[in-house]
Amino acid sequence: MDQAVAAFAEKLVAHREALGDLTGVEWRTSADLVPYEAAVSAMEDRAAAILAGEAPELVWFLEHPPLYTAGTSAKVGDLLDAARFPVHAAGRGGQYTYHGPGQLVAYVLLDLNRRGRDVRRHVRHLEDWVIAALADYGVAGAARDDRPGVWVRDGAREDKIAAIGVRVRRWVTFHGTAINVRPDLSHYAGIVPCGIEDAGVTSLERLGALRERAEVSAAAR
Repeated sequence: MDQAVAAFAEKLVAHREALGDLTGVEWRTSADLVPYEAAVSAMEDRAAAILAGEAPELVWFLEHPPLYTAGTSAKVGDLLDAARFPVHAAGRGGQYTYHGPGQLVAYVLLDLNRRGRDVRRHVRHLEDWVIAALADYGVAGAARDDRPGVWVRDGAREDKIAAIGVRVRRWVTFHGTAINVRPDLSHYAGIVPCGIEDAGVTSLERLGALRERAEVSAAAR
């Protein structure tokens, strides 16, 4: 896993209380890029095992090879370049998004039967979790009622830094959030991200947060 991506995963672990009581939850990090189909298959199996009481809940950190995913609300016209990368139907909520190296994906498989059957609250917890970790980099993230994901100010405009897409089956959640640490942002050009045409996407790298953090760490030494 990319070093900067792994460092952000550590920050999410440090702020795990934003997701609620995670006692007994398994935490997993994949060192290598995980093909999307393999990840979805693994989530399907794990969600069934969680529901049956045969496996603990799971938070899984990983990176994917470059690809686009289409949520259940995806519009055909928002796929601008279908030949650029593989396109997968995700089954999660939301529209088109991009996954690729330099982006931290956190798949969160929790049993809402035990935690309260409130999907909106689960989404808020995911947003708060990412926002707390961003603050450690000096980045002020915010959730918007009319726009899914986590947003930041980048000069005069507001850009998305983290996408959130959730699927729930019999009150077990899967999918989760994808945070742009330092992906190739030009790869977003093949889609209208999340169907929002009047806003862009950004990353910790583009915001200068990774450089500033490295400078602070060097000064501390």
